[in-house]
Amino acid sequence: MLETERLLLRPWRAGDVAPFVAISADPAVTEFLPGPLSADEARALFTRQNALYELYGTCYFAAQLKATDELVGFVGVKYVDARLPFAPCYEVGWRLGSQWWGAGLATEGARAALRHGFDKLGLDEIVSFTVPANVRSRRVMERLGMVRDVAGDFDHPALPAGHPLARHVLYRLGCARSPGPVPA
Repeated sequence: MLETERLLLRPWRAGDVAPFVAISADPAVTEFLPGPLSADEARALFTRQNALYELYGTCYFAAQLKATDELVGFVGVKYVDARLPFAPCYEVGWRLGSQWWGAGLATEGARAALRHGFDKLGLDEIVSFTVPANVRSRRVMERLGMVRDVAGDFDHPALPAGHPLARHVLYRLGCARSPGPVPA
């Protein structure tokens, strides 16, 4: 588990299904994703992430607000061996319920996940990517000190050619560019 001032980043539990499905049902949350997740898809995501944690010591962790114990989404660094042009790699990512946007939780959690990746796992580089129009996530990447690799922009192989969400921008962060302390 990772802990920040306001978040507990932990493995997934069965009780996380309903709140995560509710987060995923929000059209604002899925604006730049292929769509919401069903309960079965959420369970499969949890199983995959917990398995990644067992194998690699990191994953997209369940993000729990410490003050209320509410599940706010996920934040973490996960191993990616997909057909991405820059894989295998480690990716930092987040998905929070829209009611928690604008409070700095994604940045706070991602900083802790990046520190874990660089300091505890000894990673040399961590990437992140999203569709070009996802300005909110791109701003988080930039706040983390990540730099866009324009030459690395790509069409996501999980989406069909011509899909409106297929094109992605790539950001990179090397261990020499540590994300700094979590803000108070």
